[in-house]
Amino acid sequence: MPLPVVSEQDFESKVLRSELPVLVDFFAEWCAPCKQMNPELDALSHELQGKAELVKVDIDKSPRIASMLRIQSVPTYVAFFQGRPVGAERGVVPRARLRELVEPFFPRAQGAIRPQELLPLLKESQVVAIDTREAASYARVHLPGARHIPLDEIATRLAELHMFGTPVLYCRAGDKTKELAEKLANDGVDLPFLEGGLLAWEAAFLPLEKP
Repeated sequence: MPLPVVSEQDFESKVLRSELPVLVDFFAEWCAPCKQMNPELDALSHELQGKAELVKVDIDKSPRIASMLRIQSVPTYVAFFQGRPVGAERGVVPRARLRELVEPFFPRAQGAIRPQELLPLLKESQVVAIDTREAASYARVHLPGARHIPLDEIATRLAELHMFGTPVLYCRAGDKTKELAEKLANDGVDLPFLEGGLLAWEAAFLPLEKP
């Protein structure tokens, strides 16, 4: 399915008032690089489902919008969140870079903490990381100062968990601790978790302990 093309008439409702972040592809029919990017944009659109919107604006058919945002060349990509532009790129851009424009504004699960947010909390001893992976994985490498409690034991060791301080759970990819945190939240127990898990921490090149 082709990406939706937003006109000047519905730009406000589709972009500025969107509850989700919106990535706008400013293009022109005569633009060869724009056409070159279409397969990447189609793939990105599938990746962003439920997290962000991806729409197109034809600068020749919507000149007022292009002028207002000072679009000087195409393709130009502008990310919007809560009615304001929050990032931009021009030209033939890798899909991963376009995703990075809107990723910080994705809807977040309750209790989710990003790696860059967790690091200063760990340094100031405001929280303690709880590694929920297998013991062997924890022994190889873990977050600074992390304690180990296997995932399937968390629910039965809540009192012990809080004796360490304010706990933040993490697993390899963040999916298992997210699922557990959501389940516990339904029972009235709030436990924060590291969004993206150890993989996201490593991808951000943050410090690790390797005994």
